[in-house]
Amino acid sequence: MDTQKVWFITGASKGLGLSLAKTLLAAGHSVAATSRQPDDLIKAVGQESAHFLPLQVDLADEQSVTRAIEQTHALFGRIDVVINNAGYGIGGSIEELTDAETRVSFDVNVFGALNVIRNVLPYLRAQQSGHIINISSIAGFTANTGWAIYAAAKFAIVGFSEVLAQDVKQFGIRVTVVAPGAFRTRFLSSDSLALAQHPIDAYTDVRASHAQYLQMNGQQSGDPEKVAAALMQLVNESTPPIYLLLGSDAYRRAMQKVDVLSQTFSRWETLTQSTDFTQA
Repeated sequence: MDTQKVWFITGASKGLGLSLAKTLLAAGHSVAATSRQPDDLIKAVGQESAHFLPLQVDLADEQSVTRAIEQTHALFGRIDVVINNAGYGIGGSIEELTDAETRVSFDVNVFGALNVIRNVLPYLRAQQSGHIINISSIAGFTANTGWAIYAAAKFAIVGFSEVLAQDVKQFGIRVTVVAPGAFRTRFLSSDSLALAQHPIDAYTDVRASHAQYLQMNGQQSGDPEKVAAALMQLVNESTPPIYLLLGSDAYRRAMQKVDVLSQTFSRWETLTQSTDFTQA
């Protein structure tokens, strides 16, 4: 069996997406990569190749997504792995963030991924194979002060990925939702992170949380180059997991949340059970 695959990667002009695209191309895989600015993508990847298809895509525009997937399939004849990686961070309390700021975040972080999945599934069903990898965040399992809307979007990705995995299993399609911790990318820079345009002075804990995260920029524990190797290993597993944590910080935070959930559910078990119908 040919081990070279066709990968479709969103948000590939920087961060984890860029590291993955460059590593895959160096390993001989075919890569279709999306960006709002394809010239920046080509420059960042640093090569032109018959195995590389840069695509200008607005993920919130379903027609734009449809065209990109059609072009990918027309050129390479199949799509083996889909990486829904595009997204950005947004910080602020729910009160501080406007409806518009919140909706734009969901358009990119949630509905963009759904547009890709909806349009790629007919091809994957037809070939009875494929692996959809949705990049969430450890914030999609355990969130911190000041990042409610970002967490909500990443929780949504975890939620629909869980059900998607069940829905498409019969077609030979696999689904994994990946929850990375903090990786040393440009995620905490101004071009990947939006903060509330109208902060409220009273939210001192939110401001302190943002300041703490911004100080981490360039000091994150995760190595983005190692993510590519991890994902390449993942797609070659015969039984890949539905959930995958990346980074020791993600593992630590997740296990702390598991402990909290277990203790809380057990503590309130009596009240929980009390709401069942009582046998006469």
